[in-house]
Amino acid sequence: MVFVHSHKTQIQTQSQRLLKATQKQRANMGFQQGNAEVGLSGITFGTKNKYKRMNSELPEGCDDVLHQEARRNSTWKYVIACAFYASLNNLLLGYDVGVMSGAVIFIKEDLKISEVKEEFLVAILSIISLLGSLGGGRTSDIIGRKWTMAIAAVIFQIGSLIMTLAPSFSILMVGRLLAGVAIGFGGSIGPIYIAEISPNNTRGFLTTFPEIFINIGILLGYVSNYSFSGFSPHINWRIMLAVGILPSVFIGFALFIIPESPRWLVMQNRIEEARSVLLKTNESDREVEERLAEIQQAAGVANCENYEEKPVWYELLFPSPSLRRMMITGIGIQCFQQISGIDATLYYSPEIFKAAGIEDNAKLLAATVAVGVTKTLFILVAIFLIDKKGRRPLLLVSTIGMTICLFSIGVSLSLFPQGSFVIALAILFVCGNVAFFSVGLGPVCWVLTSEIFPLRVRAQASSLGAVGNRVCSGLVDMSFLSVSRAITVAGAFFVFAAISSLAIVFVYMLVPETKGKSLEQIEIMFKNEHEREGSEMELGDVEVEQLVQDKTVLTN
Repeated sequence: MVFVHSHKTQIQTQSQRLLKATQKQRANMGFQQGNAEVGLSGITFGTKNKYKRMNSELPEGCDDVLHQEARRNSTWKYVIACAFYASLNNLLLGYDVGVMSGAVIFIKEDLKISEVKEEFLVAILSIISLLGSLGGGRTSDIIGRKWTMAIAAVIFQIGSLIMTLAPSFSILMVGRLLAGVAIGFGGSIGPIYIAEISPNNTRGFLTTFPEIFINIGILLGYVSNYSFSGFSPHINWRIMLAVGILPSVFIGFALFIIPESPRWLVMQNRIEEARSVLLKTNESDREVEERLAEIQQAAGVANCENYEEKPVWYELLFPSPSLRRMMITGIGIQCFQQISGIDATLYYSPEIFKAAGIEDNAKLLAATVAVGVTKTLFILVAIFLIDKKGRRPLLLVSTIGMTICLFSIGVSLSLFPQGSFVIALAILFVCGNVAFFSVGLGPVCWVLTSEIFPLRVRAQASSLGAVGNRVCSGLVDMSFLSVSRAITVAGAFFVFAAISSLAIVFVYMLVPETKGKSLEQIEIMFKNEHEREGSEMELGDVEVEQLVQDKTVLTN
């Protein structure tokens, strides 16, 4: 022990750099110490000590450690930039949801439209975006994920400009239709692109970026409503819609930064280009080759003789048992995300607060800002937990919490008279609903649908999920005002609560855990014929053992 303490003193006085370099090497390279003793300074002693001279300025291999650390930092920044730019189309969707909730108040006043036209104006974007979602999947398979997102940005710019200058309701609808196509076109491809370019251990975190940007867009839309509400009704809603053009401009810059998806490149048999992209998005050459081999096998490039050629549409219309399970899971969770009433809550939050007793437009828009802030803040919970706790636990917490809040909104509006108490309850439970949504069902829905499908059908199958999402959103948006007039706003939320309770059962019974698995391993998981245990599908024992052995060999 005296020897250990004397060594500690000597090292600390001779070189602080030695300590830092050693700690980095042990942390980042998995330094093996065997049975050697460890000094208090973190230096190992014994037969397996790699350091030959205590007066060396830097330990052996320190250059390799520093190089690996530099590559890790460079890789992380590059992948973050790719995820950032790929998520900008989702910012447009979020901004439209947020801004239209307030703009429609002034559009109704300026253009003298009826309540039916108001519902149609709000809902048509979601309905028409399904065309973009259908076209986006096929287009991205032909020209690539990157250029599909670029085309979507251009279409959205045109649509927003038409809406801003629209002299009548008819022209406004033309711009709204174009914006809907663009949002469906680009919004469904962003999560796929991010999932295909991300490392396995951070894929969940990075694939939540689109949902984060939707939340930021909603908040910006609410803030825009509040900021420009003081202008005349003929001008304010036009400014609100015009601001939405700005994010799409930045997507043009993305073309000079982000690469094409390596998995799409492999599908095109452009193997060297795919390897070049993987070298920028993975931390080691060994990992690059491992990922590339997995992708080639999944794409049928490396083993073409075992690959049965079928058109993608045929596979989706007549799916195999494993693909059928994937489609039920992916499309089902997308539909539940919307029929539980989140878009109605966001688009018509002023109507909900009016039912509670708020009458002043400025106060209504201020209350919606509180909703937007809550929704944006709670997405951070999902960001930090999705790769630690997993997809399934977050979905269960989310759907249970939403069910409670939706039921509580109905109870508050039906049992108590209008007034400050009901207003406080309405704001509390609406904020609670969007908070629980942001924790799970909002971001995890898009993460799952970008992960679970095989490479060959991923874009188009995910697009079908997005179509289900948009159809359900449009139906809810178009019918909410009419339904609430028929059974009251409180009654509508009782219906949403019942649907959300069904979502709990769906998640518990059918949604698997995909945390930490590569996209290719997830495909194997769905192909496994063994029965699920505890409602969670996992890799077969033999496959798990083989994967663990392979990983151990590669690591050592």
